[in-house]
Amino acid sequence: MKVMLSIIGTVLIIFGIIGFSYKYFSYTTTENIAQIGNVKVTSEREKVMTISPTISAIMLGLGIVLVIVGVSRKV
Repeated sequence: MKVMLSIIGTVLIIFGIIGFSYKYFSYTTTENIAQIGNVKVTSEREKVMTISPTISAIMLGLGIVLVIVGVSRKV
């Protein structure tokens, strides 16, 4: 159990640091506009997702707490 808490805490710390490092990321999606017989009309759109600094701080803080609890917990 304490190993699992430490692993989850470490993953949250890594995600929190990544969240502070990258403020946003973008990705491209392909959407079907219309299809008539064999003719297909598609559109590629670039979407941007922002990462809130509040979420990054919560993940980082929770990760630190989980690592501390996982290391100090006696089973």
